[in-house]
Amino acid sequence: MERTLQAAFPEEGCALLLGQTRGTTLELHRVWPCCNSWEPAQERDHRFQLDPREQLLAQRWAREKELQVIGAAHGHPSSPAIPSATDLELCFGPTLMLIRSGLEQNPWRAWWIEGEEGPSEPRELPLRQGLAAGDQRLGK
Repeated sequence: MERTLQAAFPEEGCALLLGQTRGTTLELHRVWPCCNSWEPAQERDHRFQLDPREQLLAQRWAREKELQVIGAAHGHPSSPAIPSATDLELCFGPTLMLIRSGLEQNPWRAWWIEGEEGPSEPRELPLRQGLAAGDQRLGK
């Protein structure tokens, strides 16, 4: 996941997170890299949009593997790893949002977005050290 988001720098990189929900635990099994299709392209350094075709392909693949899309990851190259107002406005919950900041020493933060009918207050989730390198469990 680290390489996926870093490869897009200085733009916001993005990916879908495929896994399973087991009670209050989210298990991350696959990271599905996506292209940032935000328009206009010159705003991609602070905005992202997942390509709808990639979302459909990821959902189809996940169903075949008995997985589901549990959320998305994206980078904030020049801001903290906190969901922006735009992130929340365009987010459909309930979902996991992982954000990587280009500014912070511990760049990864995880957020649970509950709202099914519009944006809700994000709730930060604890991350195990090493999540971006392969750790696979988050508590929600």
